Amino acid sequence: MARLLEKYRSEIVPVLAKKLGRTNVNSLPKLQKIVLNMGVGKALQEKSRMEQAAEQLGQIAGQRPQVTKARQAVSGFRLRQGNEIGCRVTLRGKRMYEFLDRLINLALPRIRDFRGVNPRSFDGNGNFSMGLTEQAVFPEINPDKITFTQGLDVTIVTSITKDDEARELLRAFGMPFRD
Repeated sequence: MARLLEKYRSEIVPVLAKKLGRTNVNSLPKLQKIVLNMGVGKALQEKSRMEQAAEQLGQIAGQRPQVTKARQAVSGFRLRQGNEIGCRVTLRGKRMYEFLDRLINLALPRIRDFRGVNPRSFDGNGNFSMGLTEQAVFPEINPDKITFTQGLDVTIVTSITKDDEARELLRAFGMPFRD
């Protein structure tokens, strides 16, 4: 069992129930999925960038990413419909909790001049989004094999529609919010 999943069931659920004043465990906020997304715009000029980005995202997530294609053509960006422009991974279950554990305890502390994540990065429906400027903060990525730095977006989807309750859930997991 994932360490954070065990912590959620044994420690976080009773604390949240007391803090939110609820007795029904099913009404408490919980994580549904984590979506990782890499937009690789430079892949239009260099095809190898998409392959490397997909390989690195697969190493970070622990599962094979889906390559996303452009839905429509945009002439200003020299983009045609069907061009490969990004890759994404949706994590659920055990892999989701393991990734969140690695993100909070290993990757975020390795960011230079890190002062915490923005506590206002919620979308109004209880989902938290953040961006990382480089993939090298994850220990799975070998810095010697990186030929370019690529950012990625992390979206944490919760079961609750209130930002305050979702913030309490992530704070209980140990997400380092800025004051």
